[in-house]
Amino acid sequence: MRKSTAALADGREIIYFDHDGAPARTSHDRRELDPVSTTSQLRHDPVLGEWVMLGSHRQNRTYFPATDDCPLCPSRGGRQTEIPSPDYDVVVFENRFPSLSMHASPGVVPTLPPLVGSAPGVGRCEVVCFTSDHESAFGRLKPEHARLVVDAWADRTVELSALPGVAQVFPFENRGAAIGVTLEHPHGQIYAYPFVTPRTRQMLGNAVAHAERTGRNLFADVLAGERESGARVVASSSFWTAFVPAAARWPVEVHLYPHRQVPDIPSLTGDERDDFVQLYLNVLGRLDALYDQPLPYVAAWHQAPRGPGGEQAYLHLQVTSVQRAPDKLKYLAGSEAAMGAFVTDVLPEDVAERLRDVTR
Repeated sequence: MRKSTAALADGREIIYFDHDGAPARTSHDRRELDPVSTTSQLRHDPVLGEWVMLGSHRQNRTYFPATDDCPLCPSRGGRQTEIPSPDYDVVVFENRFPSLSMHASPGVVPTLPPLVGSAPGVGRCEVVCFTSDHESAFGRLKPEHARLVVDAWADRTVELSALPGVAQVFPFENRGAAIGVTLEHPHGQIYAYPFVTPRTRQMLGNAVAHAERTGRNLFADVLAGERESGARVVASSSFWTAFVPAAARWPVEVHLYPHRQVPDIPSLTGDERDDFVQLYLNVLGRLDALYDQPLPYVAAWHQAPRGPGGEQAYLHLQVTSVQRAPDKLKYLAGSEAAMGAFVTDVLPEDVAERLRDVTR
């Protein structure tokens, strides 16, 4: 892998990740851009004990551009995009409309109730373009190219974790209009949060309690139970297992676990990364074949946060979809949206069986 770094016209960083032997990438951005907003705020909800990110400038972000005006395609034919080079393998750059910024300032904050804390939205948001091919998808990448994306995730996890104030690094992909994606080019994002997210706090709290009761790792025990049962296993390999969790919340939900406990993507060996790529591409192919159409999904990496409490963390990838039938979506209504208590319409065992039996 060859890594090269440059700056965009407004000062944002752009990083190219190329296969060895790829040509040098153009770094000069000739556009005239407005400064990136630094008005991101954090407000703390005292009732739930959670931080909320406020970024009103994001209302003006790019929304469903035409294919020939895609900002994530390479700069070609005189048209300048977010990527100055006329081609690339994998590229990462700072988001032009970030929810968090390392340059965030308090700005004008209205008078808040005494119990509601506030702070600048310090952190970093990056866009990860998986390929220069606008018509492709992660699931259609060649294994060696998908491995390059994994290596880019690992690199960014290390770099972002080292930034002052960053508590957790979260790589993810939102795919499909049903998820809310407004740019069709194959891409994901990375959030570097200044706090540990609610889901991570809850999972690690449960893992700590489990370790105190049993002396074992909660995630390792879950994985062992699923592998022993086999009823919900979708596919497995030398180093990874993909399964539908027994208490799945979403119509389609698949978790991918490595067979050994590691805290984050950088901790994976080369063999584990190669093996993940093969299994993940297999799973994505099954997901798209499930309804014979591209499946909308969120693919979310769960990594250990910085600081104490992360020793029980167990790296895994969670893929979820709201598609409950070829022509039906699951909407979060009263019980889910208000109470966080999910009602599922399909049995996890049935979903796993369908994914195992699907003709790709």
